[in-house]
Amino acid sequence: MTHKINFQNASSDQIIEALGQRLNQIRLNQNISQADLAKEAGVSRSTLTRLADGQPISLDSFIRVMQALKLTDQLAALLPDPSVRPVDRVRLDGTERQRATSKSSGDKKSSPTPWVWGDEDISE
Repeated sequence: MTHKINFQNASSDQIIEALGQRLNQIRLNQNISQADLAKEAGVSRSTLTRLADGQPISLDSFIRVMQALKLTDQLAALLPDPSVRPVDRVRLDGTERQRATSKSSGDKKSSPTPWVWGDEDISE
């Protein structure tokens, strides 16, 4: 039984269901009972049942199950390495980003309007 899913177009519920089914199939392929996996992972058996049924569980429980199934090397594939690329480091003068830029200001850089008192006539 394959659990193919297009993660890019799937809803979060569909992704949770697919991941749960995959982990359950891996558990079965390793011939581990739910009770044994629950004990090894430090989670309840009902947590594993919810996972296998495609219901949400905590991130902590998910990681514990991955560790118990010896799948920790796969965790690195979940997210890309966020380190700054060398080209970006040069553009940022050797620093790393501390915050995101606002999308509301748009891409065009306009010079700020000089500030003046409200009661002054700037036409003089």
